[in-house]
Amino acid sequence: MRIGELSERTNTSRRLLRYYEEQLLIVSTRSPNGYREYDERLADRVMQIRGLLDAGLPTRIIKQILPCLDKPRAIHFSDATPEMITTLTLERDRMTERINCLTRNRDAVADYLDAVSGNDHPEAVLARAGSAAATATA
Repeated sequence: MRIGELSERTNTSRRLLRYYEEQLLIVSTRSPNGYREYDERLADRVMQIRGLLDAGLPTRIIKQILPCLDKPRAIHFSDATPEMITTLTLERDRMTERINCLTRNRDAVADYLDAVSGNDHPEAVLARAGSAAATATA
């Protein structure tokens, strides 16, 4: 697919896709007319990159952990520095806190919707049941 299609499918600007390519987070080939061509699987990769960036990870760390996101996983880090491990540990803990906060907020919105609509939406019941089970096991 060309850059415009990848941009539309991932809701990511073309400029940002070119930046990801400069940072070696994604790779393209060139067609005979010079246009960038992207593999279909890169749409998922771009979404993973965006999620990691949204979580606060810098591109230099994302570049190092991208192999962990592939299946089958082939993780070989001979250059994992103590700084990288510390950074990833802190980022993982920060993501966990953010997930917990988002879960609480989602549950509060679901409860509000239930209260104002007079219904107990099946999605809200499932969401609360799932978060209650997760909280009980944590």
